[in-house]
Amino acid sequence: MAPPRILVVGAGFAGVECVRRLERRLAPGEAQITLVTPFSYQLYLPLLPQVASGVLTPQSVAVSLRRSRRHRTRIVPGGAIGVDTRAKVCVIRKITDEIVNEPYDYIVLAAGSVTRTFDIPGLLDNARGMKTLAEAAYVRDHVIAQLDLADASHDEAERASRLQFVVVGGGYAGTETAACLQRLTTSAVKHYPRLDARLIKWHLIDIAPKLMPELGDKLGQAALEVLRKRNIEVSLGVSIAKAGPEEVTFTDGRVLPCRTLIWTAGVAASPLIATLDAETVRGRLAVTPQLNLPGADGVFSLGDAAAVPDLAKGDGAVCPPTAQHAMRQGRVLADNLIASLRHQPLRDYVHKDLGLVVDLGGKDAVSKPLGIELRGLPAQAVARGYHWSALRTNVAKTRVMTNWMLNAVAGDDFVRTGFQSRKPATLRDFEYTDVYLTPEQIKEHTAATVIKH
Repeated sequence: MAPPRILVVGAGFAGVECVRRLERRLAPGEAQITLVTPFSYQLYLPLLPQVASGVLTPQSVAVSLRRSRRHRTRIVPGGAIGVDTRAKVCVIRKITDEIVNEPYDYIVLAAGSVTRTFDIPGLLDNARGMKTLAEAAYVRDHVIAQLDLADASHDEAERASRLQFVVVGGGYAGTETAACLQRLTTSAVKHYPRLDARLIKWHLIDIAPKLMPELGDKLGQAALEVLRKRNIEVSLGVSIAKAGPEEVTFTDGRVLPCRTLIWTAGVAASPLIATLDAETVRGRLAVTPQLNLPGADGVFSLGDAAAVPDLAKGDGAVCPPTAQHAMRQGRVLADNLIASLRHQPLRDYVHKDLGLVVDLGGKDAVSKPLGIELRGLPAQAVARGYHWSALRTNVAKTRVMTNWMLNAVAGDDFVRTGFQSRKPATLRDFEYTDVYLTPEQIKEHTAATVIKH
């Protein structure tokens, strides 16, 4: 009799932590593990703003999935674009665009999230995100290119539009992105004698009335003061009404000449979740505290893709989409999946939030570990210490620490690699949000597999 087939979709914090625990705790031959992911690395997402600003190299935050000596997981290079829970088949689009069906006995949906967008004219064509490694590399090249082009231009209007930068989203990703990239342009402009540093302007806008409200009023205000001290214009209660290739219109009526719009206004569950025809909570799959999907045999979900009840808070709360929860959910889910295989009882996921860290670059940071409010160098030490300890391998830790030390000693570099320099990239190009199947298309693809079984 063939061993049960476990299919894990997604190689983020949740998926990788689940696979690692399954590899360690399953006996040889007890189950077959397959992981579906476009890239054979785990991306340490919280450090992407530092990749965009050049403090860290892209390789340092991309942790290889093939370094483990216990590796016995089959990796399918592609992305899941549909799931038929009745037929127990997952439809996968490989990186070659070949579409294949992958049967399973147990499936773990750790598909993560994508950048949340709205029906704003021009947004999808003219904004860039900060959700993938390619986006971070592209944004860095794009920002430095604007300085190069402004320096070479004799047109004052063109210069003005190239030296205005807009970041939308006052959460952690947006705030860190604006702070880190502003430091990059401030350092870089010293090497552009034809540019007036006063013309470079960064704007951070958010529709919410407060910056990073999860940190509390005091730390949120402290972060706001740091940004404004750096001449980053922060506008709250404001969003984008229209995005063009050379200008951005705000909802308060302002029209800003701008060729760089970075969109970090929240995340939404992967579109894969919508293909299941199951109950959702704000787009995230509604699961039990044991991380399984009610009424669907062998289906588990976690991380950003799932609305996991937050039993530590109670009152119907769900766990926020953070790495902290995703990693711990991965361990619990693996244990529960093994318990299902062995016909043992499952346990609930319960975890009390340990706090939040926000790295604003240089000596600036705000952190709230275990409810203790910190700012400045102590907060920076906590933020970087937390990120460093969370990296999965010693190789990754060494690379990140070396990058930090090199940047502290040698300063920033302003090399533009030319990544997609002649082809403007869109949010769809990086996150592939338009490749998913409808329920009808999924049934067509899985019909042949069902007949064979």
